[in-house]
Parts: sequence; C-alpha cells; structure tokens
Amino acid sequence: MSDWSIEEAEKLYGVSRWGGGYFEIGENGNVQVTPVPSDNSIRIDFKAVIDEIREEGVQFPVVVRFHDVLRSQVANLNTTFRSVIAEAEYQGKYQGVYPVKVNQMREVVEEIVDAGAPFNYGLEAGSKAELITVLAMNINEDSLTVLNGYKDEEFMRLALLGRKLGRKIVVVVEKYSELILLVRIAKELGIDPIIGVRSKMTVKGRGKWESSGGERAKFGLTIAEIIKTARYLKEQGLSHCLKLLHFHIGSQLTDIRAVKEAMTEGARIYAELHKMGFELEYVDVGGGLGIDYDGSNSTNESSRNYSMQEYVADVVYGMKEVCDLEGVPHPTLVSESGRAITAHHSCVITDVVGEIRSNSAEIDTSVKAGEHLFVKNIRELVDTFDQQMNMQEVFNDASQYKEQAVDAFKLRVLTLEELGKIETLYWQLMTRLKAHYADAEYVPEDLQELDYSLSSQYLCNFSVFQSAADTWAIDQLLPVVPLTRMNEKPDVNCSLVDITCDSDGKIDQFTIGREITDILPMHKLHKDEPYYIGLFLTGAYQDVMGDMHNLFGRLNEVHIFSYDDDPQDFYIEEVVKGSSVEDVLSIMQYNPRAMASDVKRLIDRHVASGNMNPREGVRWTDFYENCLSGYTYLKTQS
Repeated sequence: MSDWSIEEAEKLYGVSRWGGGYFEIGENGNVQVTPVPSDNSIRIDFKAVIDEIREEGVQFPVVVRFHDVLRSQVANLNTTFRSVIAEAEYQGKYQGVYPVKVNQMREVVEEIVDAGAPFNYGLEAGSKAELITVLAMNINEDSLTVLNGYKDEEFMRLALLGRKLGRKIVVVVEKYSELILLVRIAKELGIDPIIGVRSKMTVKGRGKWESSGGERAKFGLTIAEIIKTARYLKEQGLSHCLKLLHFHIGSQLTDIRAVKEAMTEGARIYAELHKMGFELEYVDVGGGLGIDYDGSNSTNESSRNYSMQEYVADVVYGMKEVCDLEGVPHPTLVSESGRAITAHHSCVITDVVGEIRSNSAEIDTSVKAGEHLFVKNIRELVDTFDQQMNMQEVFNDASQYKEQAVDAFKLRVLTLEELGKIETLYWQLMTRLKAHYADAEYVPEDLQELDYSLSSQYLCNFSVFQSAADTWAIDQLLPVVPLTRMNEKPDVNCSLVDITCDSDGKIDQFTIGREITDILPMHKLHKDEPYYIGLFLTGAYQDVMGDMHNLFGRLNEVHIFSYDDDPQDFYIEEVVKGSSVEDVLSIMQYNPRAMASDVKRLIDRHVASGNMNPREGVRWTDFYENCLSGYTYLKTQS
C-alpha cells in the first residue's frame, strides 16, 4: 500500500529490536526467522510454518519451538566467553551451566545438553526432582552440575551418588545447617563432596528481582557464615572440598552497572578466601543476563541496557582486574544464564476468533413520538456536529447525557429501547471526536482515553494463565505481533483477551518504540480468512509456569528444524500433542471413564423413556466421549 511500508511496520512492532537477530519482517509482510543469524541463506517464513501446521491437522493454539535458535544461543554464550577470555588474556576458563528451572521440558534440556557438549556446558538444579533429572541428563563427566536451593538428607545423598559416579556435582551451601548435614553424610559414605558457598551480597540488582540480593535475600550466607563454613571444613579435614563461590543478584538484570558492582564484590570475596588458604577453583556469577523484551535497549523492567558481549566482558575483565590486584589465580567462571538461552526459541501462535467492541451494535435512532428529552438532546448533538464546535463541550455534554440516562433507566423513567438509542448515539459521537483528534498535536486530557474506549478487543484462542502467565502475574511485557499482513497498514486499535472466563485473561500492555501503550494496532479481520498472532520470547518460564485455569491444559507443540535443502528451509521434526480434556480432568482427580459411563447411563434412561430415539442416543454418547478425548481449546475453522 502506498501509505505503508515494511520500515513503518518495523517502527511500530519493533521485531528486529527484540528479535535478537532471529526474527524480522520480510518484504512480503510476514514474520521471518533466521535460526542461525550468521547464515542468512536459511530463512523461514512464518506463513509457511502455519500452513504446514494446518496441513498436519494440528489444532491451534500451538507452541512452536525453533531448536536451531536454542542451539545457537548455547553456542553464542559459550563462544562469546571464550573470545573475551582470549582477548583479555584471562588465565581461567568458562564453564557455564543451564538452570533447568527456566524450562524443564525434556526436549529443551536434551537440546541444550547436546549443543553444549563441545563446551562442557552443564546443568543446574534447584530441587530434588530437578536433581533426579540432571543426574540422568548430564552424563558429560567434564561438565559441572551445580545444586542450588534448600536441601534435605535425601537431596544430599543423591548429590553424593553423582560424585560416586564420577560426576562434578557441586553442592552449594545456602545455610549453615546444610553444611553440617552434608559433612555428616559424606563421612558416612566415604565420598568427598565438591562444596560451594553462596554469598549473600550487599549489591542489589536492578529490575523486578532486585530483592535476590542484599541483606534480606532469601538465599546465601553472610560473610561471617562463609568464614565459619571454611573453618569448619578445615577442622573436619575437608577444606580441599571447598571449590566454588556463588553469588546471584537477580534475574533479568536491567542495568549493566549492577553486574560491574557485583563482580567487584564477588571477586574480592574470592580473593580473600584464597589468601586465607582456601583454593577455590570456580566463581559462579549466577543468572541475570537479561532479555530485551520490549526492544528499547533501556533500564525498563522488560529490557536491558547492554548486550551479551558487554555483559561477558564485564564479568571477565571485572574478575581479572581484582585477581591481578590481589595476586590470586584467575578462577574458572561459571554462569547460570537460563533466560538468555531459552527465551527466543519458543513462541505461541494463536488465531483470533472474534472481535469485541463497545460500539459494535447499533439500533435505529430515528425520532419517535413521545420519546424522552435525553434522547432528543443527544440526537441534537449528533445532528449538529461539525468541526467548528467546541469538542471538549461536546464530550462533556454527551457524557452527562449518557450518565443521566443510565440513572433514569434505573428509576424506570427511560425504557430499554430509549437507553439503547442514547448508547448508540453516544458512541457515534465518540467515534467522530476520535476522528477529529486523530492527527491533532494536542488532545484534551478527558479525550485522551477515547483511543482505548473505542478500541477493539481481539478474542484469541488461548489462555493467558497457561501460555503467558508472567503478563498476568508480574506485568511482564512479551512481544505480540501479527504473523502476516505487515505490508498492510494496521487499522484496528485493539488489546487481546483470551477464552477463559476470567476478566484478568487479557493482554493490554504493549511496547511501541519506547512507549508502553494499552492498545496495539492490528489488521481488520476478514471473513473466512484466519488471522494469526504470535506471542514471542516465551521460552523462559512461560513454557513451564502455566496453570490449569478453566482446565485449559498444555498446548500442542510443533518442533521446527532448519533444513537448507528444503524449499521452505525447514521441516517439522515432531508434533507433541497438548492436553486432552481427559488429561486435565485426571490431573484434577476426576475419572473420565466413569464420567462417560455416568453420562451414557443418563442417555440410556432418556432413550428408554422415549424422550430420545436410540440412534440419537448413540450419537450423543459418541459426541460426549469424543469431547473427552479432544483438545481443550476452541476448535476453529482455521
């Protein structure tokens, strides 16, 4: 279209700003994926992905995983550390771990372990179930397994089983009593543990999770407790087991200054412990490497003001500077960057199944004998409206008439039809006022809400609570964009609502440029033409934090691999079926088989009594059983 371009679409939706080099808008107006940013010859069109999903008969909504993006991020983090270490002439090395709490899905963990094998990239676990998982998954004897979180005796014994199997299992002591427990069990079993201590830092991070640091932090030992721990191990003849210092100042760090400050403090603690005679080998800088969810490259809570390269440089050079000043060896650096590894690889595709508008229905507003004065007054405003009027006055009068009409209806003064006329005329006026101020430099404060009041709500076939839990729980911004038609000018301002029966089931915070808005321009829906939108950067936490609200279970999943010899540059490697109605009912302690029998019994009674013929009874029985085995989301025509 002449008044719209791909550049303007990019300015609006910011795909390349938050896309991390993986996503951009193609010249055809479709979102495209470059799964390996260094190889532009492979480019996947989202429209082709959607078409193939439909051909496979997979129902929407779906989670789409780009496994090449996951592998690329693993390689990117490790090669960046290696490059900076070489450039800085740092004498230690990097040996990162992936914290499985960020996304425990088997396919995700397997891919990360495989992609990380050349780098001896390990895993981190923070619970007993996660430890059981990583013991089976992380079979590389040269990689680390770091154990965080509070631990009981069974947890400690599992960790020592890993040591018995020749694995580098590091038990990070979070509180002093854990140390006593670990030493007792280790001596009982005759197994030397690898012990780490977590420092309760005075430095605080920046962003939503800044409380992870500071004196009121949930985890970690004070300086006095760290010294006490080291001396206790020396008394027990186990000082050689103290190998790692760990600190963490928060997830999704927004400001690079927090990283610099933490490295200075952490490096000093490491250096002093080393000079006290405790020859630690590792310093684990924790997680925190952020993702630019809103594309603003700022200190907004959903952004970061640094790149991965800058983050790595500050970690490496920060440690080197302190170690050189203190005359202690450069330790092996460990990080637990889960969000940065997984966020980009996964997105949710949902179809828009309807539009909700406040002014969608209109009734005949023509004059009728005996109608109330309120109807005449607001009709006069509509009939005499022109661009020379005082628009603030028009708005004030119309709003007053509408409020008075509602009160009059409650007092039985107005009929329902008269109230409907006033409502119709009111929204006609608001639409004209919005058009009047569309290109105005100044909009009166009262009228600034018109964009939101007149905006649509696009009804999307998904559950916010299942697929985008953080948008509801902590106001996390996730990029939301149409997957096609971006070469057309979007002409509908809207927010998104899901198909749950909860009024909180909505997304109404979006980023346009550096501004956070409550509406996002989308395209007009066309009859019999499906319209798909994508929720991006959902690979971290959103995949595993969804709940069972309204018994909407897990989504269908489609796993995509790039393939240069394919005409579309990709193939669907696997389809993982989402939750059926039977699945979610079973989780909630229902017995679907018994329920089907109960309903069949009721139908049989109606057949026996003559209220239903036998053939109809069979059809209803089959229908109920098919619904039990079916997908929990809406079955749309797309």
